[in-house]
Amino acid sequence: MGIIIIGILFFIFGFVTWLNATLIPYLKIACELQHEWQGYLVTFAFYIAYFVMALPSSWVLRKTGYKNGMMLGLLVMAIGALLFIPAAMTRTYGLFLLGLFIMGTGLSVLQTASNPYVIELGPAESAAQRVSIMGICNKVAGAISPLILGSIMLKDIDLLEAKLQTMDAVQKAAELDLLASKSIVPYVVIMVSLVVLALFVRFSPLPQIEDPEEEEGSLQHGGKSSIFSFPHLWIGIVTLFLYVGVEVIAIDTIIGYAQSMKMDMDTARIFPTYGMIAMIVGYIIGIIAIPKYISQEKALAVCAALGVILGICTVLLPGNISIWCLTLLSLANSLMWPAIFPLAIFGLGRHTKTGSALLIMAIAGGALLPMLYGSLTTSMGYQGAYWMTLPCYLFILYFAVAGHRVGIKHLYKK
Repeated sequence: MGIIIIGILFFIFGFVTWLNATLIPYLKIACELQHEWQGYLVTFAFYIAYFVMALPSSWVLRKTGYKNGMMLGLLVMAIGALLFIPAAMTRTYGLFLLGLFIMGTGLSVLQTASNPYVIELGPAESAAQRVSIMGICNKVAGAISPLILGSIMLKDIDLLEAKLQTMDAVQKAAELDLLASKSIVPYVVIMVSLVVLALFVRFSPLPQIEDPEEEEGSLQHGGKSSIFSFPHLWIGIVTLFLYVGVEVIAIDTIIGYAQSMKMDMDTARIFPTYGMIAMIVGYIIGIIAIPKYISQEKALAVCAALGVILGICTVLLPGNISIWCLTLLSLANSLMWPAIFPLAIFGLGRHTKTGSALLIMAIAGGALLPMLYGSLTTSMGYQGAYWMTLPCYLFILYFAVAGHRVGIKHLYKK
């Protein structure tokens, strides 16, 4: 029952998180943004909340426990969704961003609690398999959400943009007000759903798990008393930062890249869903293969190598092929979180919750790297800016091959 409840939570994570791919082009038009990088403030506001709130989230969970902390996170997300109403009514970009930041804050509490929870539900060597199951819940929702929101908010958007060019200021404002209002109903539905789910979690039979930071014998691995005594964790934090950045780039920039090739919006807005489907395929492979046929660290190495290859192809091949290479980057990204997270917190003992919170902070990669991509498009073009993914995948490959063992090699000896 516990896994089912956590699976529902991961579905909510995915639905809310991957709405950003649709919100970026939508808000660029509705809020009359002038520069490419401004659109990626959507991802910045959402993901920077993880960096700001991850450690406070760890403190909150100490006070509330996992179950009540999850309920609180859902209610905070509902408040963020509520802010979309005044934001849409006034077409105030700052209010949209504040709503996204608050939703990210709620998610940081949920993520900080739920990822160690899933890992604790079974043996460490199959942790990637369990996280992969949660990933399917997340990515199925992520595949659905752009389709639903896109059909509401981006329908006939090319026609609208053409009409806006011929309107006077008053007519243009009226049309943009109408466009902005299209976000109200979806986010009211999201808000109500989050409140209902919060109540469900509160009164559910979700079992409590042992707090790793309170366990006796938590210093059994080498007597390490400080979180700074685990270099593999800090390498893992950098790895997760880079991974989340390239994962968000692969999904949230693809509509803009498609439009740069003069693709119409009705076609372009489907590509994030294709990327999510690729991720789902990867998670299914992970469930079948890990750890029976391949270890989670070898799976990570394969995915990182595939990311290097597809990243190079995205930059060098013609646009009509390149965009499918970019889409397939999501396949390469699929097994990275399920492998990086458990490898990074392996052997932390009583420091597990703090290590988890630090890893959640690394989700800020989704805030900063897309902003960097948006800035690079000015000088390198939409396609050339994808060169920035190459060093990211190379570092992830290093973590998979050697970095995850730094300082704790003795724990891997048979």
